[in-house]
This record gives sequence, structure tokens and C-alpha cells, in this order.
Amino acid sequence: MPELIDLKTFTDSRGNLTVIDKCIPFDIARIFYIYGVDNSVRGGHRHVKTIQAAICIQGSCKIFTDNNKDQEWFDLSKPSSCLILYPEDWHTMSEFSEDAILMVLASTSFEASDYIYTPYKQA
Repeated sequence: MPELIDLKTFTDSRGNLTVIDKCIPFDIARIFYIYGVDNSVRGGHRHVKTIQAAICIQGSCKIFTDNNKDQEWFDLSKPSSCLILYPEDWHTMSEFSEDAILMVLASTSFEASDYIYTPYKQA
């Protein structure tokens, strides 16, 4: 089941500093980011073993998740919010603001065989 965590953020008159330190439940093997998205829906998959942490570091986007038990929408609009997606969490990303940058931390390097594109069957 996905979980939303708040990243430790320090704020003062100079601005904000958000830290990712010992709060992600896996070792990071890959980092990628998605930006310049039109009105397309991204994702549309789950994984065999990869855990991911999604952070919209600029702008906003929505992530839909389905773990074959629960379906949920998450609105990522703060760079201090981090959505943890587990392998069973089939997900799509959509409604990107024009300036959105979605950074994703992954527990594994890219392997095509780790992707499952078929959504769960709905009852």
C-alpha cells in the first residue's frame, strides 16, 4: 500500500532546505525525473521488485494507485511530500502542471522485465 511521508524541511528567512536522509525505506539505485509533460498520462504499470519514492520538486501532479485492494489518488504539490510506491502499486501519473518536475528515486536499476503493464482486474 502506498504511503505519503513528509520529508524533513528546514525553513528560515533564506528559504527552504528539504533533506532526504534515512527516511526512504530502501537503498537508492536509480534517480530519474519527469518534466515538460503535456496532458498525457504517464506510468501505467507496477513492478516485480522495485520500490519507488516520488517527489514533485516543482509544480504539481496527481498519482493514482491500485494495489488490487485499495485505489487512491495522491496530489503531489509540495517538494516536502514523498509518495512511497511499493512493487504491487500499479500507478499512473497525470495532471502535471506546466512547470512540474517529478523526481523518482528507485530501489533498482532499470530492467524491462521488472515492469508489469497489465492493470489489476476490477471486480
